[in-house]
Amino acid sequence: MEFIPVNVPLLNGNEKKYLIECIDSGWVSSEGPFVRKFEDQFAERVGRKYGVAVSNGSVALDLAVLALDIGAGDEVIMPTFTIISCAAAIIRAGAKPILVDCDPATWNMQVEHIESLITPQTKAIMVVHIYGLPVDMKPVLALAEKYGLKIIEDAAEMIGQDYQGKPCGSFGDVSTFSFYPNKHITTGEGGMVVTNSEVLAEKCRGLRNLCFQTGHERFIHKKLGFNYRITNMQAALGVAQLESLERNIEKKRIIGRNYNALLGMIPGIELPLPATNYAENIYWVYGIILKEAVPFDAEEAMRRLDALKIGTRPFFGPMHLQPILKEMGFCCEGSFPVAERIYNRGFYLPSGIPLSNEQQEAVADAVKTILL
Repeated sequence: MEFIPVNVPLLNGNEKKYLIECIDSGWVSSEGPFVRKFEDQFAERVGRKYGVAVSNGSVALDLAVLALDIGAGDEVIMPTFTIISCAAAIIRAGAKPILVDCDPATWNMQVEHIESLITPQTKAIMVVHIYGLPVDMKPVLALAEKYGLKIIEDAAEMIGQDYQGKPCGSFGDVSTFSFYPNKHITTGEGGMVVTNSEVLAEKCRGLRNLCFQTGHERFIHKKLGFNYRITNMQAALGVAQLESLERNIEKKRIIGRNYNALLGMIPGIELPLPATNYAENIYWVYGIILKEAVPFDAEEAMRRLDALKIGTRPFFGPMHLQPILKEMGFCCEGSFPVAERIYNRGFYLPSGIPLSNEQQEAVADAVKTILL
C-alpha cells in the first residue's frame, strides 16, 4: 500500500487557465487584476463589505491586531488551544494574551470562562474556530457589547462554515483567513482580512503595502508598514478555488461522515462532535482523541500509524506549554487541563479533499490494528 498523506490539495478547476492568463498578460505581481477580484468575491462569500488579501494567514492576524490599535498595556483574551500565530500577533503588537481553556466536546474556547478574565486592560477577544466546529458566537458577541470590546475572529479553518446560518468570518470587527494548502481554499500561501469597516480596511491595505502614499509622495512614508502583499498568481488560484468551494465543503462532510461510520465502533477513541445546535461539523481536519484506557499517547499512536503508511499530525500545542512564550513571560497563568489532555492524546487523520473511500477504509483498518 502506498503512503496516505494527511492532506493533498485539489487543483482540478480553472487554476491552470487563470495562471496561464497571468503569465500571458504579464500581470504576476500584487498589482494584477486577480487580487481585487479575489478580495471582492471572497468578501461577498463570507458576508463582508471589504477584503484585503495578504501573503499568509499569520500576517492577516498581525494586521487585524494593529488595525484595531491594540498595543502596549492592552490584554486580548484568546484560547490556549490554537496555533502560535494567534498569540504571536498579540505579543508583537506589545499586548498580552490572556488564555482560556477549551471545551472537551467542540475543542473550541470555553466561552463561559471569558467574562471572569475581563479587566480594565482588556481590549479584545480573539475568537479562533478550531478544526471543524465554530465557537458559540452569541455569548461572545454579548460580552463584547456589554464591555465595549473588539472581536478578532480567526476563521482560517472555517472557510465555507456557518454559525446559525451566517458565514464564519462575518462576526468579528476584523476577521481573518488562511489559504495554506490544507485549507478549503488554497493559494499555496496566502490569507485575507475581512471587515465591514472602510476605515479598518484602508488601514490594513496601507499596512500591507509599506504605507505607501499616493501621487508624487508615494515614497514619503509617514508610518511604518510591511510587505504583506499577495501576488496576482496566488489570487488567480484563489478565484479558481472559490468556484469549487461548495462542492469541496460537501466532500469534506462526506469524509467526516464516512470516518464516523468506520471508526464509530472502535473502543478507546473519541470522535469529533458531528454537530451542535448552531453548526454542522465541516471536518476541516478529522481529529481523534485516545481515551485514558489506551495505554499509549498520541505520539506513540502516530508512530505506529506511520509504520502502517498512514500520515497523521499532532493537535496544536497549547500556548501555555510553549517554551518561547514562557521564556518571554507570557501565558504563564492559569490551569488548562482540557487543552493539555487533548494535546497529549489527540491527533488527526488523512482528510484532504481528494481522499478516496478506499483510502479511508485503509486508514480505519490501520487505526483498528493499533488499538484492537
